[in-house]
Amino acid sequence: MSQRVSIALSSHSRAVNAIHWSPNHAHLLASAGMDHSICIWNPWSSDQKIARKLNVHSAAVKDVKWSLQGLSVLSCGFDCSSRLVDVEKGVEIQVFKEDQMLGAVKFHEENFNLFLSGGSQGRIRLWDIRNGKAVHEFARGHDPILDVEFTRNCRQIISSSDISRSNVSENSIVVWDVSRQVPLSNQVYVEAYTCPCVRSHPSDSVFVAQSNGDYIALFSSSPPFKLNKYKRYQSHGVSGFPIKCNFSLDGESLISGSSDGSIYFYNYKSSELVRKIKAYEQASVDIAVHPILPNVIASCSWNGEVSVFE
Repeated sequence: MSQRVSIALSSHSRAVNAIHWSPNHAHLLASAGMDHSICIWNPWSSDQKIARKLNVHSAAVKDVKWSLQGLSVLSCGFDCSSRLVDVEKGVEIQVFKEDQMLGAVKFHEENFNLFLSGGSQGRIRLWDIRNGKAVHEFARGHDPILDVEFTRNCRQIISSSDISRSNVSENSIVVWDVSRQVPLSNQVYVEAYTCPCVRSHPSDSVFVAQSNGDYIALFSSSPPFKLNKYKRYQSHGVSGFPIKCNFSLDGESLISGSSDGSIYFYNYKSSELVRKIKAYEQASVDIAVHPILPNVIASCSWNGEVSVFE
């Protein structure tokens, strides 16, 4: 990957919280912004880079994910709803209303009719698109959910919470049993830092958590979900921003945003920093790895920019 921006995109007037490549229509990229909008990009278009702008939310949009069923995206935000939108028609298909502001959504990797939502009241819900209802609820305390993720076998859920009490990290990362709806872990991460992002490795039984301690921590995905005390990824900064990270398609690299506006590339096995790209003047928030082209990534920034690197 060369250190050049192939395409710089800018249509959000405020911070971009999340980006995601379409797995079925790999030329399309979705972004979710604090300006209440979702943008659908065709970065390689010779004329119009923005394919569609969706204004279905009445407040900040915190997350967006492409569905594998049809040309549609699932989004969530501070208007206490998740929304499934037909991108081609530009219309809502379904609205999933909640009693909390929402910060994260995640599709089940084996059953694409199911998705997770996590929100400000500490509740995680597993929704079924077919009937529009929440089939399971996971709750432990009232601390806002920052991120949700399935383990590689989809039998467990990893959640990260914004722990408000000083030096209490007992519930910051919790691993849940999906079928029994009970927590399997207690004090997985004992340091007094919140973790704005959790990601499962594509092939190994591990997951990582982006820590506000300015490093990425590595955990086992098998009970008792131990922290690897001998390996961490630490050259970038978090500094209270919702900085996210992602694994490369082959799992050999871990790519992270940073509070200094750069993108950091780590060797997954050695945890060494391989490359750093200066991308923005403000924080680089999210990273999306292209589903087909291993040398292409997208990123977004705190000042509303979206970029594609190759």
